[in-house]
Amino acid sequence: MNIIIEGIKEAFRLIFSLDAEVFEVVLLSLRVSLTSLFAAGIGGIFLGILASKYSFPLKHLFMRFIYTLMGMPPVLCGLLVYILFMRRGPFGSLRLNYTGTIMIIAQILMILPIIIGLTYNAAAEKQERIQRLSKTLGASPAQTMGLFLFELRGGLVVALVSGFSRAISEVGAVMIVGGNIDGKTRVMTTYISQLKGMGEYERALAVGIILLLISFMVNTVLYRFQREKSG
Repeated sequence: MNIIIEGIKEAFRLIFSLDAEVFEVVLLSLRVSLTSLFAAGIGGIFLGILASKYSFPLKHLFMRFIYTLMGMPPVLCGLLVYILFMRRGPFGSLRLNYTGTIMIIAQILMILPIIIGLTYNAAAEKQERIQRLSKTLGASPAQTMGLFLFELRGGLVVALVSGFSRAISEVGAVMIVGGNIDGKTRVMTTYISQLKGMGEYERALAVGIILLLISFMVNTVLYRFQREKSG
């Protein structure tokens, strides 16, 4: 119990003292996760809407595959990315292992199926109704797409927040491909793992609380958005 209390005290001390080491780790975590979210968000929303709008061969098999990947173990994702970019791998000449770029690639591959799947579910529910409404109003294809995105805004926010939460809280994949290098690839989750291994439980718990606060703030934005939408 004392460790938990001391960890909470340490978390506030690190926040209000602007601890340089911790803030470097936090900023790198946000940069990697937000960059991953931006790339996966564009691709995932596009593919999710496309899959809901059009029929194509093996569509149901494709979506079952996407749903399966939504729960893919992070360590497996990290291992696959590492093998692809290791020196003997097909992309080894790029020398990306143990860099921030490879961490972003790994996180994109992890959260892309989540955004595709959640976007597809939201779009499939509204697809037919929006098409009927657009036809009744005589809307152009561009206007129809604008209306579609507007109606989907709640579902898209859920998809993006879910992707961000998965990315920033992940440890297995980034540990494998990034290696937890100080000042280069050390993010909050790998830093917590390192501190735990060093026996610095209070500081590890403090960084975990900071991570939890970031997730809380992101989900607060989602909660307020959904309340405004329903209101």
